[in-house]
Amino acid sequence: MKLLLIGSGGREHALAWALAKSPGLTKLYAAPGNAGIAEIAELTSLNVEDHGAIIDFCHAMDVDLVVIGPEAPLVAGLVDDLEEAGIKAFGPSRAAAQLEGSKAFTKGVCDEAGIPTAGYGRFSDVEAALAHVRETGAPIVVKADGLAAGKGVVVAMTLEEAEQAVTACFEGSFGAAGAEVVIEEFLEGEEASFFVLSDGTNALALATAQDHKRAHDGDQGPNTGGMGAYSPAPVMTDAVISEVMRRIIEPTIKTLAERGTPFKGVLFAGLMITGDGPKLIEYNTRFGDPECQVLMMRLESDLLDLLLASVEGRLDQATADWRDEAALTVVMAAGGYPGSYEKGTEIRGLTAAGKDDVAVFHAGTKRDGDRILANGGRVLGVTALGATVREARERAYASVKTIDWPDGFCRSDIGWRAIERETEG
Repeated sequence: MKLLLIGSGGREHALAWALAKSPGLTKLYAAPGNAGIAEIAELTSLNVEDHGAIIDFCHAMDVDLVVIGPEAPLVAGLVDDLEEAGIKAFGPSRAAAQLEGSKAFTKGVCDEAGIPTAGYGRFSDVEAALAHVRETGAPIVVKADGLAAGKGVVVAMTLEEAEQAVTACFEGSFGAAGAEVVIEEFLEGEEASFFVLSDGTNALALATAQDHKRAHDGDQGPNTGGMGAYSPAPVMTDAVISEVMRRIIEPTIKTLAERGTPFKGVLFAGLMITGDGPKLIEYNTRFGDPECQVLMMRLESDLLDLLLASVEGRLDQATADWRDEAALTVVMAAGGYPGSYEKGTEIRGLTAAGKDDVAVFHAGTKRDGDRILANGGRVLGVTALGATVREARERAYASVKTIDWPDGFCRSDIGWRAIERETEG
């Protein structure tokens, strides 16, 4: 099969890496890709916002399947346009992608389906939102309703922080995404990520992960797109997974199907495991980044087969097998991220960093002759396998040390919560 992969991040490099293992793959294209993806796929300079150009490319190159990595093309309806042109695509429709495109939409689905989630209010007026925050008090969670590249959520521990977050949204810090604000109750517990594939009717559980959203050690500093992750998530026991499927995932898929907007693709549930059980924090309608990297390192099944089963409505006949080892990713980011940062700095030592049970997934990189240059905020995802999370972390950080990039930084404590559990055990 000929595939076109849409995206340019670490998630897409991990997907390309896994897809390249499939015996059913004959040709892999990527748009726009990055320096790492270029080693296993043919890059094309397609504008991913130009759906007509993508359709023309697929027809010209006899592409059999388009795999869409990031959320923005999904919310923009790329899958709808591809399918209308007779091209198979992995991912949800524009309507179903609203599970990620609008937090208010997701809250409405939760209300309709009785899905456990945080109490909330929706506001399109700054004064009403501020009044709600002042009446409720802190801690409290302020979310821009739309897509904000993983940075539109503020967990405000003080009233002042909450007021600043509300004001920032309405003043345009997140563009159109902040035109409406969802304000939620603060949930106590441990966060986890859970992934399933859906074909519109059936759901196939994949694996669990936990990520580190804060920029600095000790889970301090501003929220980012993710500074590291590990899989599996120890807090997600078999009993918790069963409850999540029964009370959260299956009602979501059933409700969307009943609405006439069935969900096909990967459903990424951001969860809080509370004293009252798991509650849904948010949905994403694509693989996480950097969670995808640890999932692909552990996946034993043929990824292409699984994606096709989702597209073709055959997930009831599919299984997903996983390596017993843990996987851990350390994200290396450009200095200053998630604020302003410099592009174009050279990265050396990447060949030595990739070794047995370690893969270096590129995110924000580009090639300049023989040189690899940083070209984004999150630049590399050094991902390792190990018998335990501790062992995976030791291998990942050992590889980080071989990378010569003075302008980059990473957290030094990825996986700390899981390692505490291993130590206590």
